[in-house]
Amino acid sequence: MTTDWVAEERRVADGRRLGEHNHPPARRAPAPPPLSEAEISEAEAELGITFPDQYREYLLRQSAGGAVNRLCRSAAGWGWSGDSLTNYDLLTTDFPHPDSYRAYEAELDAREPRERDFPDRDAYQAAWDQWDSEFGVLQERKTSGAVVLQENGCGFSTLLVVTGPHRGSLWFDARATCDKILPLNLNGRPVSFMDWLARGSMNLLTW
Repeated sequence: MTTDWVAEERRVADGRRLGEHNHPPARRAPAPPPLSEAEISEAEAELGITFPDQYREYLLRQSAGGAVNRLCRSAAGWGWSGDSLTNYDLLTTDFPHPDSYRAYEAELDAREPRERDFPDRDAYQAAWDQWDSEFGVLQERKTSGAVVLQENGCGFSTLLVVTGPHRGSLWFDARATCDKILPLNLNGRPVSFMDWLARGSMNLLTW
């Protein structure tokens, strides 16, 4: 069966839950208090994930926000305040290492529709819309199983993987300029959440 990629892109995009949670917090707002064990467990159950140990400890002992997007409960349920990028519907799907989709992405690039290959403009536009939406779905799925800890401006963001074999690792979404999602490293080793919290993501990025 042929996939309707335009409809699939709309469906996948709905996972961002744009609305109440993506309103940014007030500037210079004090860091919110830690969450209780009951609140964290409730959030995990609702979101269908288990937070990595260091992030969970941060929520429990230090703050539900501060340097990171605030985890809170609203009328919409549990989510991250100020975050317009995390796809909640994909949180339970394993985060894909970039090597896993390189071949598909190259194949998709190679079959971008060309107007000269179609009998008329309408046929070309319909094919291009399907191709563009398939590309959009791939881009959305690249951050499956990851939470946006912090939006860094200019289209950049820092990701915490919460699902799959890379769970607990931090990545930098640099697609705005280099079209890559890159692992954060410190002296050649993967960065932990506490490393990142202490030093800041931009000082740790190497590739």
